[in-house]
Amino acid sequence: MSKIYGYVRVSTKEQNPDRQLVALKQAGVSAANIYMDKISGKDFNRPNYRKMVRRLTKDSVVYVKSIDRLGRNYKEIMDEWRYITQVKGADIVVIALPLLDTRRSKNLLGTFISDMVLQLLSFVAENERRNIRQRQAEGIAAAKERGVRFGRPRKPLPENFYGQYDLWHSGKCSLTQAAKACNMPISTFYVKCKQIKQEA
Repeated sequence: MSKIYGYVRVSTKEQNPDRQLVALKQAGVSAANIYMDKISGKDFNRPNYRKMVRRLTKDSVVYVKSIDRLGRNYKEIMDEWRYITQVKGADIVVIALPLLDTRRSKNLLGTFISDMVLQLLSFVAENERRNIRQRQAEGIAAAKERGVRFGRPRKPLPENFYGQYDLWHSGKCSLTQAAKACNMPISTFYVKCKQIKQEA
């Protein structure tokens, strides 16, 4: 009897995997045999995916909702697909595309069609990943041009900072004394002083 597994992947912890889980359960995969990673699809170094693959045998079937849930790197998707189907001898079913079901049409024509579709979809998955990254970079650049700041908000300077800066700058106290009076690390105080000089 075949052992049925399911694989679910979302790129971040905030993303919701429910649609994938529902599709796998509807396909007959038990919750105990569903493996999930919340990580990028750029490669296959994913703990739960690797755990699932280690369990595969010749009578296993792996269900995945769509090819981009398996991965987003063209070459690695192809390599992993061949490893599962040829080395492990297991089958793969892509729920969203019935043509990608290695249990069917194991003759030469069926394999040829399946390989062509897989190559096309793997290319699309990687291309979409590249497009997402480019759109993100363009969005960040445009936001920076509009003056949007990224990262943690800056801490306000201590009220006595400018007074201590003047004392240090005029040589009336040392850098260490000025930083200590502001309750700041020496390096932070110095960097802030350099910024003020540049802005002046």
